[in-house]
Amino acid sequence: MGLRLGIDLGGTKIEIAALDATGAVAARKRVETPIGDYPETVETIARLVEEVEAKLGMRGTLGVATPGARSLATGLIKNANSTCLNGKPFKEDLEARLAREVRMANDANCFALSEAVDGAARDARVVFGVILGTGVGGGIVVDRRVIDGANAIAGEWGHNPLPLPSGEDRPLPACYCGRRGCIETYLSGPGLAADHAKVTGERLDAAQISKRASSGDAACAATVARYEERLARSLALVVNVLDPDVVVLGGGLSHIGRLYEHVPRLWGPHVFSDEVRTLLVPPVHGDASGVRGAAWLWNDA
Repeated sequence: MGLRLGIDLGGTKIEIAALDATGAVAARKRVETPIGDYPETVETIARLVEEVEAKLGMRGTLGVATPGARSLATGLIKNANSTCLNGKPFKEDLEARLAREVRMANDANCFALSEAVDGAARDARVVFGVILGTGVGGGIVVDRRVIDGANAIAGEWGHNPLPLPSGEDRPLPACYCGRRGCIETYLSGPGLAADHAKVTGERLDAAQISKRASSGDAACAATVARYEERLARSLALVVNVLDPDVVVLGGGLSHIGRLYEHVPRLWGPHVFSDEVRTLLVPPVHGDASGVRGAAWLWNDA
């Protein structure tokens, strides 16, 4: 096993990390994303790779964590919030520029892979990685390999409907995807804030709600409790279908510490088993999981 390079391509920053044979970071750098400029995005990534390889005196494999996904029908990028990527042959262009094969996966898959290989779920066989942030994403890793699925949407649980919506879950919120009542509309950061505003009339962001809940604010604590119950229902659906050994939470809302104690208490009645052995854990690598997971896309090399 040699040098593995990972790129995390974000809307505002591009980060590169080089992992040695042990998984230790040999080099790391972050630069601003050339927003709206596709050719310069490709060139910026290529320059980062060349700079790191020159510094370390060796060539490595390259994996990239991307927003959106690569269409199986066309090979072009779709659904990327970095919109200049959409409709572009990003993989092929980067491979041509760097004269090597490039492996790509979306950021949720890379997060799950990072935590499965040498993070919070390193000893688990089946891992479900969750992103709870501006949106809600997910990735599945089995035996340290990302599962893409027949339609390249494996793990994308955020656009399934919230299970068993009750009176306080209604009316079902509209989602940007065109549906109503998607898990993402409840469990994303904006979803948590919208729920709090609906019930209390108070406009706070997710971080403020969590902080106030920890400080004893009753209304914010009630909002977080509703969030926990919805998260428990939604993750129980995943447990019933996938039956993972470990669920790892990532994204901004993964910092709400009480989730790891309360949610496993709440998901039991919704899981089709007399015992739930699935663990719910926080990430080890956190924000670094995207770039590390991208590098680990070559963990079979």
